[in-house]
Amino acid sequence: MTNKKPEDLRSFRWFGPDTMRAFGHRSRMLQLGYRREDFTGKPIIGILNTWSEINPCNAHLRERAEAVKRGVWQAGGFPVEIPAFSISETYAKPSPMLYRNLLAMDAEESLRSMPIDGAVLLGGCDKTNPGLIMGAISANLPAIFFPAGPMLRGNWNGQPLGSGTDVWKFWAERCAGTISDDDWNAMESGIARSPGFCMTMGTASTMSSLAEAIGLTLPGASSIPAPDSNHVRAAIDTGRRVVEMVWEDLKPSDILTPAAFRNAITVDMAIGGSTNAIIHLVAYARRCGLDLPLSTFDEISRCVPVLANLRPSGKFLMEDFYYAGGLRALMAEIRDLLHLDCRTVNGQTIGQNLEGACVINRDVIRPREEPLAASAGTAILYGSLAPDGAVIKTVAADRRFHQHTGPAMVFRNYADLDARIHRDDLDVTENSVLVLQSAGPLGGPGMPEWGMLPIPDKLLRQGVRDMVRISDARMSGTAYGTCVLHISPESYVGGPLALVRDGDRISLDIPNRRLDLLVPEAELAARRAQWVRPVPKETRGYLALYRERVTQAHQGCDFDFLASPAEESEPEIF
Repeated sequence: MTNKKPEDLRSFRWFGPDTMRAFGHRSRMLQLGYRREDFTGKPIIGILNTWSEINPCNAHLRERAEAVKRGVWQAGGFPVEIPAFSISETYAKPSPMLYRNLLAMDAEESLRSMPIDGAVLLGGCDKTNPGLIMGAISANLPAIFFPAGPMLRGNWNGQPLGSGTDVWKFWAERCAGTISDDDWNAMESGIARSPGFCMTMGTASTMSSLAEAIGLTLPGASSIPAPDSNHVRAAIDTGRRVVEMVWEDLKPSDILTPAAFRNAITVDMAIGGSTNAIIHLVAYARRCGLDLPLSTFDEISRCVPVLANLRPSGKFLMEDFYYAGGLRALMAEIRDLLHLDCRTVNGQTIGQNLEGACVINRDVIRPREEPLAASAGTAILYGSLAPDGAVIKTVAADRRFHQHTGPAMVFRNYADLDARIHRDDLDVTENSVLVLQSAGPLGGPGMPEWGMLPIPDKLLRQGVRDMVRISDARMSGTAYGTCVLHISPESYVGGPLALVRDGDRISLDIPNRRLDLLVPEAELAARRAQWVRPVPKETRGYLALYRERVTQAHQGCDFDFLASPAEESEPEIF
């Protein structure tokens, strides 16, 4: 149903009035070769595209933008493609997470400053997804997220390979001497065979799934493989729908309710999603003006079974997941745990969007009575080592270590880790707790994915494949193991992690949600008095801004001046 008139469109302020300034705006559109009737009185749709020639996950989004435009034209809108900062997970250093907030600012200001009535957000590679969504939340114009889609499954000697997950697995075997160089090179050529993001349930697959669960994509869009022709049709449908959303004035603030966030968390637990999702969802909520404490994740986790049998937690890959019914089928399995009346971008509710969804392959999407894990795909830990919380993906951890106490082996930073971890004289056993400091939001900087500390070579040769590892870093969503992450406050700002020394006893107790440093308080007080905060190396540009204003992990690692709803403001048009 149309609620707006053409003169109510935001873009009308640029192109509609009989003024000298509007004359200039119209004349420049004519300069581009358009006709007045192309853009006057029609919704102008900004297509924010994170395509880049050095971003393999998003390499096909140049073509998908054309499909979105086709849908926009069909629905009577006017599409304009706008380049957005493309954060390549593979290549951005020191950490792609460092630049998520930069993309969010880019997206917000592009939408706010331009004559845009609605937006389609083209992203997929890990940080392009949350960066675009965070910016769109703050701009609060009608917007749909369109996921890049997972790549095809990898292949090596007839064995399916999963990006990320199998890299970790086979690298450990290579370090142990069980994989030849020829095998390793063959895997390198076969693990990534098409455009699209990681086909495991890594961060990109997780965040695209949660974009659908929270109501920001069309139903079923999150798991379509990038090369599948259904992906093109979904792009066209997205372009058509966003024009209708402009007329209806359906904005992110109408969709992202507390109940919608609970749906996203519930789905995150059911798919065994990436631990990175916690940071991003907290950032989304804060931009909406909502409080989303870590305790909410743990509360929901205890009640939700893990049903997606996908790597790194399970066996299959995203291509299998899509053909098994995809996210709609999985959500239909847990519909009793969802708020079905939550609104979505297609104008329907979650409940309406799940009608007719069914599971086609029960090996891939497990039934409730035979889950991959009964509950607690992810757990939130507190204790003397993590006053503000820490995160562990329990479904990917060896059960032997769910309750474990061992001596610390401390690495001061990643360079120290890299220099010493594989030395044969390293004083470490499989019962040791590997500790990495200075890897958090400020310590990294950018909270790199260093949380899956490598198993020392001397232990790999003994057959060890998991041990307890703790840090203030993140971990790739494609990774696995008993890795405690996101310890907050981080060591760089003097959190308790900064005080750990070799040989200290550390206790991990997942059932009781505890992470404790078993050192007397008097000794810790003496260490705290001696601790000196590091001097930052970065003093200019974006990194200087980042260091000054970024928040800690439990607060979403967003900039403090953006972690709230934007005030209603429109640019002055002179």
